[in-house]
Amino acid sequence: MIHMKQNQTTRLFTFQLLISVLFLLDVSIVKSQTIITREVPTNITQPERNNTAFYTNLTDTRPTEGITASSLLLATDSTALSPVIHPPSKKTKLNRFFQTAIDETPYKPHLTSLIVPTAFIGFGVASLSINGLKNLNLSTKDEISEHQLKHSNLDNYSQYVPAVMVYGLNALGVRGKHNFKDRTVIYLTSQLISGAMVLPLKHIVKEVRPDSSNNLSFPSGHTATAFSSAQFMFHEYHDSNFWLSISGYPFAIFTGTYRAINNKHWVGDIVAGAGFGILATELAYWVHPRINHLLFNDNKTTSATLMPFYQHKQFGLSYAKQF
Repeated sequence: MIHMKQNQTTRLFTFQLLISVLFLLDVSIVKSQTIITREVPTNITQPERNNTAFYTNLTDTRPTEGITASSLLLATDSTALSPVIHPPSKKTKLNRFFQTAIDETPYKPHLTSLIVPTAFIGFGVASLSINGLKNLNLSTKDEISEHQLKHSNLDNYSQYVPAVMVYGLNALGVRGKHNFKDRTVIYLTSQLISGAMVLPLKHIVKEVRPDSSNNLSFPSGHTATAFSSAQFMFHEYHDSNFWLSISGYPFAIFTGTYRAINNKHWVGDIVAGAGFGILATELAYWVHPRINHLLFNDNKTTSATLMPFYQHKQFGLSYAKQF
């Protein structure tokens, strides 16, 4: 009996370790995607020197893909060309809602960012029918019952902690990727997408909870909210502080773990909920430019000019409008 308990404990901790490794792998892959630039060689002949000091700025204007143009600064006392590399600039504009510069480059989910949520959802769906995964659900429940772990309602609150951390850090001056309005729209969108996936599945699958309280066990809604919040924090800070960006995942893992300890969900429900939560946030960042345009019309900019003119002995006004 003791040997059996040790095997079950080892299996449980191995499973939790696997989840953590997959998360670190996912965020590491996203972090490692960088832009590589190189200097364009230019064939520029140095002008003849004279006694008058002068400066000439020469820029290579040839169209290049993924390559930055280089400017050369020439002076009378210089003996060689001195290249100045201009880093590629992001597409930004002044947001009219809060008057802060924001990055408007549309977010496109990479296939690598969809590996983990797809794997988690697949694991959860498989646990509904594959005997080996069903046995994992039952053995985990038995292990928790034998250790008589204390129930807690903290999972009702920990699911929102990563999102609260994002707003708290911004209030303290640690700015994320988006301003207040944009990150609020993104977070609310992620919760709507998550709910649109999770709630119908609960009524379609009708899996009985471990405590037999109802048949709305699959997938875990608490876990979906927790991991969508953690993924939200990751997106807001992974460009500026990688370790800060992943600090929301421990709260998400805590939420999922206590859904099992509280006897409310099977392991498969929790893993699937994590996958749906991550996927919902990825989709929310992807559709944000379209939603932002529909709600606030921030991407539409116009300018108009009214000028007097005199031509052929006639006065008039010219009006020009740029869309």
